[in-house]
Amino acid sequence: MSYELRRLRLHGLIARVPKTHRYQLTDEGLRTAMFYTRLYVRLLRPAMAPVVPPAAPSSRTIFNAAQAAIDSWCDDAHIAA
Repeated sequence: MSYELRRLRLHGLIARVPKTHRYQLTDEGLRTAMFYTRLYVRLLRPAMAPVVPPAAPSSRTIFNAAQAAIDSWCDDAHIAA
């Protein structure tokens, strides 16, 4: 884990909070995360839909419930996805 944290810090995606063992996402890190999230949602997921077999109805229901919970949390935290 320390190796991965070091790499993220050196690339400027996270910054260590002084005098703690915590890290904070930088502006560049947030932009990068948002870019990859949007890339997945708008390009990769639709492109992979014909290739991936459809999920079982029960797992689809569980996934949709989890997605709704995440969306609700993002709305409450005022995070634009």
